[in-house]
Amino acid sequence: MSTDNKNYPLLSDIASPEDLRKLPQEQLAELSDELRRYLLESVSQSSGHLASGLGTVELTVALHYIYQTPFDRLVWDVGHQAYPHKILTGRREQMGTIRQKNGLHPFPWREESEYDILSVGHSSTSISAALGMAIAAEKENAGRKVVSVIGDGALTAGMVFEAMNHAGDIGTDMVVVLNDNDMSISENVGALNKHLARLLSGSLYTSFREGGKKVLSGIPPIKALAKKAEEHLKGMVVPGTLFEELGFNYIGPIDGHDVEGLVDCLRNMRNLKGPQLLHVMTKKGKGYAPAENDPIGYHGVPKFDPAQDSLPKASGSKPSFSKIFGDWLCDMAATDPKLMAITPAMREGSGMVRFSQEYPEQYFDVAIAEQHATTLAAGFAIEGLKPVVAIYSSFLQRAYDQLIHDVALMNLPVLFAIDRAGIVGADGPTHQGAFDLSFLRAIPNMVVMTPADEDQCRQMLYTGYQYNGPAAVRYPRGSGIGTELQTTMTALPIGKGVEVRSGKKIAILAFGTLLHEALKAAEELDATVCDMRFVKPLDGALVDAMAQRHELLVTLEENVVMGGAGSAVAEHLNATGANRSLLQLGLPDEFIKHGSQTEILEELGLDAKGIVRSIQAR
Repeated sequence: MSTDNKNYPLLSDIASPEDLRKLPQEQLAELSDELRRYLLESVSQSSGHLASGLGTVELTVALHYIYQTPFDRLVWDVGHQAYPHKILTGRREQMGTIRQKNGLHPFPWREESEYDILSVGHSSTSISAALGMAIAAEKENAGRKVVSVIGDGALTAGMVFEAMNHAGDIGTDMVVVLNDNDMSISENVGALNKHLARLLSGSLYTSFREGGKKVLSGIPPIKALAKKAEEHLKGMVVPGTLFEELGFNYIGPIDGHDVEGLVDCLRNMRNLKGPQLLHVMTKKGKGYAPAENDPIGYHGVPKFDPAQDSLPKASGSKPSFSKIFGDWLCDMAATDPKLMAITPAMREGSGMVRFSQEYPEQYFDVAIAEQHATTLAAGFAIEGLKPVVAIYSSFLQRAYDQLIHDVALMNLPVLFAIDRAGIVGADGPTHQGAFDLSFLRAIPNMVVMTPADEDQCRQMLYTGYQYNGPAAVRYPRGSGIGTELQTTMTALPIGKGVEVRSGKKIAILAFGTLLHEALKAAEELDATVCDMRFVKPLDGALVDAMAQRHELLVTLEENVVMGGAGSAVAEHLNATGANRSLLQLGLPDEFIKHGSQTEILEELGLDAKGIVRSIQAR
């Protein structure tokens, strides 16, 4: 989508933040309006993240206006809110390609632009990285400034407080902007906080504060009293006591949609010494009523018509694996009050909305705190409750130590429902569920299951729930193939696969939903196909039987080949001394870029045609 001088008279002339900084400050509000309109128009045509970016338009303009990016470092947390940043930093005309194969990356990405100083996709990393940059800037002594922008949701992660505690301890110059979109600001409160923020960031208050400390430094009791009085005064009018205790000078809250007020405040803060925290209040979806009213629904959107009051309904009648999980969870809770469902801020994505409404006493959203979610489950299990942790594959990576130390080591009955396993598509390398089979099968006591369809997913969830130890069921993003669900659930025999097609010479051992591509390939090759079901424990007897009857074994998985299910088969064959050729098909040893799931699987040769091609080339 292109900009023209008629509809976007200011924005069309901005190819970089350097152009932005040439504008007089009084034109920034008009530019913000144009930027918001362009963002809405471009995302409605391309799909992508919307509500977060609509809420950070003025903040993005103000930050690039005051800070000399890219020399000054602007670090975005997660990056859902960085679309306005991309538009202002030379990528405006490419916004129509965002999240598409070979198009713009969905999040800030170092390989894409010098303005994207940190590649991100998972939350709560910005302050740690920014602190490292700030320390380096201090050593460089070239006047470089460092700013981290983090949302109130990301602030719940323990890593944030580890970073702030360290920053406050060493006193390095840096600014953390807390983008708080949890509530709206009334006019009166907004005006008061705008005035207060300017006062607390201004030179008069700063000189008084520092000068007063020097005057009173020789009289410890009075100095302590003055410090307490300052804390008490600020505690009455601003909610910054916690940040002050961590060593940050707290400023705010300030209206995040008053671009001139933001500019004034940031200009004051730019040269303040030590760690600073600016609390900015914004509204997610700002300026577009449907997104303001439903910021969760408009967080990530398909292509849509902005003139309509609602998003288009998803096509197709096949339920997603997330819905299969959510319905199973409700069915189990209806008969077992000991079930405790845990999610780290992924209620909608993991299909848990209905469960949270029908069983609120058994539902725990711990916010963005994957480590805590895992050890909370351990505590439940120790006391005889039945915890189920619903978590994305790439987010489970963040709780690996807790999985080992707090669950598997004690052999506790915790079920991990691992969503978004394998290729996830448009969110790209930060979200691809490429590694879970490899890192799970290395852990003693784990049972790891890979369902091939919706009904099998449901049966495996039941199997893992009944199992007296740690278990994981990993399933992909999106819909299944339309398999009819059985009315009853039966626990599967642990570690047993099944032969689903008999053929000659070649046996394909499929783990997970790629089974259906394997069956298509097998028709052309006249190959045997096994639905292995379990990665751990592996069905060694089935592998042995296939090795005896076939000349070539082929393993197929939507996980990295290194250390994955195919490696389990290779280890078994090596241990038994079976002299059979083995071809391992799966994800390569690289980070997988964004694109649709179908495009990526085809490119990697994991569709039926690619499987046939790889086997024939053997």
